Amino acid sequence: MQIDWNKTIDEILGDKMTCPRCSAFTTTVSAGYTRQPWGSDYAPRCQFCVRTDACDSRKLVVLCQTCAEELGVRSKVVDQTTLMTMLINDCRKDLEEALDYVAGYWQEDLEVPLADADKSFEEYDSDAFAEENDARKRLEDEYLTYHRWFREHTMRVPDPGWRAEYAEEAIALGYTTALGD
Repeated sequence: MQIDWNKTIDEILGDKMTCPRCSAFTTTVSAGYTRQPWGSDYAPRCQFCVRTDACDSRKLVVLCQTCAEELGVRSKVVDQTTLMTMLINDCRKDLEEALDYVAGYWQEDLEVPLADADKSFEEYDSDAFAEENDARKRLEDEYLTYHRWFREHTMRVPDPGWRAEYAEEAIALGYTTALGD
């Protein structure tokens, strides 16, 4: 008889999570926010970020209760579903901010003179636009991974109408989106 060890291990540990700081297995973890640079080491959404050393952005960190207390993170104990809900909602917030930025906030950030106020972001600074648009696309891909997780676990996606609203707004602004047509 051939045993599929990967499948067996996945079934045994299916409801377990590992603390990224101390490697303890647990059925629940503590999730909370911090602006401390060390938080990126324990923030699932920061795993591909390259600016972690001096980052003071608000980060959703995931630790065991003991590590959360030791690091002074204001957190709450969550199960896997609650954590995934927090992650998808956090990603949605970032997507909304990214879309708002490419829609118009860039003018304030780049201090666009009134003479250029009618230009699109892409016309005014194509390199900056490309960078922001790529960041938005990465966020959309991240969102889709959370969305797929809910589907794979036959669970209802929280606030399912959000995706359609986001897609409509992006398309109305003239942008493509991986989240719908």
